[in-house]
Amino acid sequence: MKILKFCLGWLELINAVMIRIGKSVAWICVAAMVLCILLQVFCRYVLNNALPWPEEAARALMIWMMALVAANAYRQGSFVAIDMLHGFLPPRATAVLKFFLLLISALVLIQLFSLGLEFFQRGFRTRAASFNLSRAWIYLAMPVCFGSMLLVNAELLLREVGRLFGRKDEFPAPELDASSLPEAE
Repeated sequence: MKILKFCLGWLELINAVMIRIGKSVAWICVAAMVLCILLQVFCRYVLNNALPWPEEAARALMIWMMALVAANAYRQGSFVAIDMLHGFLPPRATAVLKFFLLLISALVLIQLFSLGLEFFQRGFRTRAASFNLSRAWIYLAMPVCFGSMLLVNAELLLREVGRLFGRKDEFPAPELDASSLPEAE
């Protein structure tokens, strides 16, 4: 169990730093996306001369924003989930089910990460339609997204193994990020 706790501690630290950086850069992407859209609105409706690049730039920024915050959403349990079955199973069966679902998720994320790397490599052959940038840099968001989610998945898997074979209180759920929770009324 000590090795498991040690590995889990390091993975938690890596994920926390990665998520904090991702959220910070995602805010920059959102701000830049809003500026691109406002610029396009101004040019189109005030100057009557639409620019060719803001829509594509805003789309690329939105893709990157999503890729940078997906790991945090996964770690916080913020994705849509059907957890009705958990209420009908005994706690041990729920833990085993959760472990196998995380294992399946890991296999899917490994495949998606691999496909994302292929897209990134193929992206060097094409350029963005409205500005001179290789599409590879836009497609890089895919392996970043799935790779960061895979690291979070590894943390969740280790935590679930600890809960299955150790004491549940020694392997608590990840701390929720208070800034992403709705305020209580």
